[in-house]
Amino acid sequence: MLLHWLRNTTFASALRVVVLCAFGFSLAGCSSLGMSDFSLSNLWGSKKDDDVLPDQPADALYNEALTLLNKKEYEKAAKKFEEVDRQHPYSEWGRKSLLMSAYSYYEGQKHVETVAAAKRYLALHPGSPDAAYAQYLAAAALFDEIPNIELDQRRTEVALDALNEVIRKYPETEYAVSARRKIDVARDQLAAKEMVTGRYYLKNRNYTGAINRFKVVVTKYQNTRHTEEALARLVEAYMALGIVNEAQTAAVVLGHNFPDSPWYKDAYTLVTTGGQIPQEDKGSWISQAWKRVSG
Repeated sequence: MLLHWLRNTTFASALRVVVLCAFGFSLAGCSSLGMSDFSLSNLWGSKKDDDVLPDQPADALYNEALTLLNKKEYEKAAKKFEEVDRQHPYSEWGRKSLLMSAYSYYEGQKHVETVAAAKRYLALHPGSPDAAYAQYLAAAALFDEIPNIELDQRRTEVALDALNEVIRKYPETEYAVSARRKIDVARDQLAAKEMVTGRYYLKNRNYTGAINRFKVVVTKYQNTRHTEEALARLVEAYMALGIVNEAQTAAVVLGHNFPDSPWYKDAYTLVTTGGQIPQEDKGSWISQAWKRVSG
């Protein structure tokens, strides 16, 4: 029976087979899986109120939704899957359909709706084998809403928290692997925002404001591609303020970790032009921050 098969198959592995069954063959062709014989009326009984139209069979509704999904009518498909859940709540068809509605919304780039559907699935079925996929689907939808670096990055932080939740709850799954890749992108985005603001302050000679922004990159987003420039900009800002020991330390850390970086060449030139040489002040926050991460 298809129902038995669905009960023992996770959504991620079953989706492809179910879609192929629905669209590659007729419903009669799926009878080997028991679909044509399946009717929830056998389980729940028929309605007694003759004045109320009977619900459609769950399998018929489900396949109508799959047809819409195959046609890339994603929003209509999502709503049809929701109808399965509405008419047949607490059934296996309803459970699968609720997750399929989240998937359909995601494919249609309806990210708010994706998150809502995925969270409802998690609230109703937290112990399901497909809970990991639902958690990832919600996080991926939030990730796709990340704005460009010129805008406020609160949505990026929300996405980052959601992706970390996938890793925390389901560390050994394929979704955790994908979440980690997205986390790297999100962290790079947040670092880029700090750099944009820091450069603005530096250009306008607000050196303290600039240092605070570059400090965030060096301490919080050290493994992003913006670290080299952040260290070089710290050299520039500290030299402008006459805080030479911090400028020297930033130059040393930059040269030690990125010796071939053009940013180091610029930083070295800036320090030596002032009559100094790069050297580390072990009491500097820059030295301590780097040791905490690399040590």
